[in-house]
Amino acid sequence: MSKLAVIFPGIGYHCDKPLLYYGRDVAMESGCEKYINISYDFPKVDINDKEATIEASKQVLTQVEKQLIDVDWSAYDEVVFIAKSIGTVMANAYASVHELKNVKLVLLTPLVYTYQWRPNNAIAFIGTKDKFSSAESIIDLSDINGVPLSVYEGVNHSLECDDTFRNLEVINDVMKKISDFLCF
Repeated sequence: MSKLAVIFPGIGYHCDKPLLYYGRDVAMESGCEKYINISYDFPKVDINDKEATIEASKQVLTQVEKQLIDVDWSAYDEVVFIAKSIGTVMANAYASVHELKNVKLVLLTPLVYTYQWRPNNAIAFIGTKDKFSSAESIIDLSDINGVPLSVYEGVNHSLECDDTFRNLEVINDVMKKISDFLCF
């Protein structure tokens, strides 16, 4: 069985930050032979401005498509998209637009825009102190879309707080759940 991981960063949350770095490691330990780190320049927009965010997302999706143009998706039995924040929008949109059927989506601190693409075969994580994504909205949208969601009390958009040991507990829990999801 051949497996590929594709890592979609957030704005300011690059592929070597903890959630994506360890998420990529978990994907590799779960059988992915290869990974691709996506990068993009996201135009400055207020993510609370729906129209501006949607327009910027279209521009970024074009950047993503250019980076993935040579991928032969049919060569993989399974593809894992691990995405953070705005990357969750890009990953879900790409999978939807390109009608990829063999994708598992890991949605780390998804935005409400992520759900406009109706995520399928996904798992999500959110903190209750996230300033960029309403935990209540994500709980509702995950429930409507049948996406298992883990909610972490008192952590922010990076799933962190002021307590290093609590941060390590959260990241450990997230990685265990990602591993279980990918090995299922």
